[in-house]
Formats: sequence, C-alpha cells, structure tokens
Amino acid sequence: MKITKAVIPAAGFGTRFLPQTKAMPKEMLPVVDKPIIQYIVEELVEAGIKDIVIVTGYHKRTIEDHFDSPSQDLIENLKMGGEKKKPLLDQIRAISEMANFFYVRQKGPYGNGTPLMNVRRFIGNEPFIYTWSDDFIHAEPKSRFKQLIEIYEEFGCSVLASIRVKKEEDYKRYGFAGGPEMRPGLIDVTNIIEKPGKENAPSNLANVSGSIFTPDIFNYVDRAYENLKSGDELYYNDVLKLMLTDGKRILAYEVKNGKYYDTGNKLEYLKTVVEFAFKHPEINGEFKKYLRQLSV
Repeated sequence: MKITKAVIPAAGFGTRFLPQTKAMPKEMLPVVDKPIIQYIVEELVEAGIKDIVIVTGYHKRTIEDHFDSPSQDLIENLKMGGEKKKPLLDQIRAISEMANFFYVRQKGPYGNGTPLMNVRRFIGNEPFIYTWSDDFIHAEPKSRFKQLIEIYEEFGCSVLASIRVKKEEDYKRYGFAGGPEMRPGLIDVTNIIEKPGKENAPSNLANVSGSIFTPDIFNYVDRAYENLKSGDELYYNDVLKLMLTDGKRILAYEVKNGKYYDTGNKLEYLKTVVEFAFKHPEINGEFKKYLRQLSV
C-alpha cells in the first residue's frame, strides 16, 4: 500500500530545556525562523504524506495553533504591510494547508511506544511513518523519508532509519540493529540492543530519527503493554523485539547522503541553529561575518 500517513509523538515535557519549555513545547523551539517540528512536517509532505497525526499532551496547544489557519488579526496586520509583507502572509497561510492535521492526546504509560497505542484507529490497516519531533536526518538530493519509502516499496516490511556512528559515546545514546547485511547500508535485522556500549553493539548502525512500520505492529504493541509490570515504561524497541521473535521482517537502512541533527539537547540544538543560519538566504552572510568577529 502507498504510504500517506505519518505519526509524530510530541507529548514529552522537554525537561532538558527548562525553564524555556515550561510554557512552550520543545517542538516549537526555533531553528532560525521555523519551529523544529515544521522541518519534519515539510519533509513528510515533500515525500507524499497527506495525513499527519501529532500525539500531544495538555501543554502542547501551541503546536495545534501553529498548524491551524492564521488568525484574522494576524492576516489584517500583514495586509496593512502591503507588498512587503505579502510573502509572510503567503507563508503562514501555506502552513495550515500542507497536510491534513489530526491531534490525539497521549494516554497510557510513559515511554516512546505509548503513542502507537493512541493512533491505532487513525492508522487502520495501513503502513505509516513514525518519526520524532526533535531530531531529523537532512539528506540531499533525496530526503530520508523518500529513501525509506523506496526501501519499503521494494521489500514490503518495516524499515528503521539509521546512521553510522563513529564516536564511542554514541553507542550509549542510541539503539543498534544487528543482522546480516543484505547490501551496503541495509541490514536484515535479527536483534536490536538499546544503548549497548561499543563492546556489546551488534553493528555500528544506530537507529535514529524515524521509521516506517507495517500495521501489524499494533498487535505487538498490545502484547508489549500486557507484559508491562507496574511502573514500567512502554518502549517501541520492546515492541520490535516481539515482532522479530515472531519472524516479522524488519530492515535497518543507512540514510544516504544524510546528516543527523539532534535538537533534543542544548548543545546539539545550538549547533543545529548555527548550521541552518549559515544556509539561510537572508542572514547567512552577515551571520558568518558576526561569528568571525567574536573573540571567544
């Protein structure tokens, strides 16, 4: 089936960015002039996604407002600016028209697998993209989602976006897939280990940023939930392990020509802002000049 739906979990508290995230969702932190989550949405739309469900919490209303139609007050204010403000008016109107947006409040135990419990009725019996709201892989000329979709269309199974890691500390940050390499950068997954450390990692292929899941994953979400003990969190990697145990095929794919950006912590967020400012057509020249003048 053609993939037209995506799920973005966005219910976390963003505690690493407190106090900034006390009132503003971490997904709305700006990378120059766009919130982080908008970059993810634009990439999904460019890959052909029509319906996007964002799993939120009570404190995430700002996300809904951002992808809603602009208020009449804002429209009138920009209209008064004449032709100079027209590009801005066109931009904000386009945001709400990029896709069909749906919102689900997260319910259930803590954990990155819980949003899957909450979207089953929306997804139905279709494959879908499951992608985080605070990290992404920027790939050119073909985006990571287009690459993942091509692998799904070739093999018809779940696919995990992956990157090669080089730093030893990265082996304690991500989950890693192991299994026979079908071709360079494509693993037929037999096991997944979360934060194994370099000595225990089954490969140097870290699973980050997003995945394509087939709809049978929901049955395994139910099983993983039933296996939880009081106080446990529901992790999607535990769901994937159940699928592998049942012989379900999962592939890990190294995104080609991609660079991974993790905006979920302060340092990596600032690095991302600087890099994107370098590429921004309105400010890149002056920004570079400013940085050269700094004495640190």
